[in-house]
Amino acid sequence: MDSLLAGSFPKSFSYSFTTTGGNLWRSKRCVNNYYSIPSSCASKASRHKKIQNEYNTLRFWQPSLNHYCKGAEGRSTYQECNGKFVVKAAPEQSFESEHPAFDPKNILVAVKNSLDAFYRFSRPHTVIGTALSIISVSLLAAEKLSDISPLFFTGVLEAVVAALFMNIYIVGLNQLSDVEIDKINKPYLPLASGEYSFATGAIIVVSSSILSFWLAWIVGSWPLFWALFISFVLGTAYSINVPLLRWKRFAVLAAMCILSVRAVIVQLAFFLHMQTFVYKRPVVFSRPLIFATAFMSFFSVVIALFKDIPDIEGDKIFGIQSFSVRLGQKRVFWICVTLLELAYGVSLVVGATSSCLWSKIVTSLGHAVLASILFNHAKSVDLKSKASITSFYMFIWKLFYAEYFLIPLVR
Repeated sequence: MDSLLAGSFPKSFSYSFTTTGGNLWRSKRCVNNYYSIPSSCASKASRHKKIQNEYNTLRFWQPSLNHYCKGAEGRSTYQECNGKFVVKAAPEQSFESEHPAFDPKNILVAVKNSLDAFYRFSRPHTVIGTALSIISVSLLAAEKLSDISPLFFTGVLEAVVAALFMNIYIVGLNQLSDVEIDKINKPYLPLASGEYSFATGAIIVVSSSILSFWLAWIVGSWPLFWALFISFVLGTAYSINVPLLRWKRFAVLAAMCILSVRAVIVQLAFFLHMQTFVYKRPVVFSRPLIFATAFMSFFSVVIALFKDIPDIEGDKIFGIQSFSVRLGQKRVFWICVTLLELAYGVSLVVGATSSCLWSKIVTSLGHAVLASILFNHAKSVDLKSKASITSFYMFIWKLFYAEYFLIPLVR
């Protein structure tokens, strides 16, 4: 059988065939000692005819090929099949190289995934909170309708962009310092999930801090610069794991960092940026500004306490002594709800004592509604479910956003 097959196929032909079961592809050259093919047969014009002849020959020898075909290079294969053989290759080499087709959808998917990863890395709830707080506090500096001018929008834009870069620096540094903890507490974050390498995260963090200070220097506003600098120092001290720092390990220091930035720096520094740098007016601490600072002090403490409730598992493992670890989730949860309800109660008194009728109605009614929504929502939280606690934490951020819509209306 060996010699019969070896003498039955044209010289210099390569075959690739497969069974209908799709289990095997082979390419063997069968050498013919009795026949020779003129070189003119290799011309492009005769390729189709040659393939047809090969196919017909292969069909003729199918019963033998079902058992055995021996290559001229000395390698042999044994293949038994029940199906039909299909010719796949051409003489000597393939006629053309195949390349995958260009698909624009692949690029769109890659861009979408990159944007989604950066979106999660930037911690969007903090980005939204930062932007809304600056816009709201800036409106407190507007004494009359004519103050809402291109000058106002330019000053707000300068502050918001610089602050957002600093916000990304702070939350990014926290993720770089907490990769192992986040694999337990927040595995969806890009560094914890492996979507970002440590180097990628570091580049984003360093670039964000540089851009933030560069913008402050270009603008030339000292209140803006000091707001960014103090946020930078406290954000670094909160997260970075070096001796005497990483203050997030200590519940009181962690709460003070967040309170200082969210309650004091944001309210006072960005107000002064608009008041003294943009409008060129003397420093005045108005009633609405004092109210905003006091109310957001309550809110910042609540955020500082509540953010650790869903993260208690990882914090215990890595020795983060948050209030949730020390006092328990349930106790801290109701402390947070009580503090917020007290803040809304104070807001009702402030609204009721306003000399402006429309401000009295809007702020009193608005805070009463928010307080009732908070209490009803709190009763439905399942403290044994991390998903339920996390959902309520994001609900607190929505209350945070809502408050910044009411603050400019306080008079």
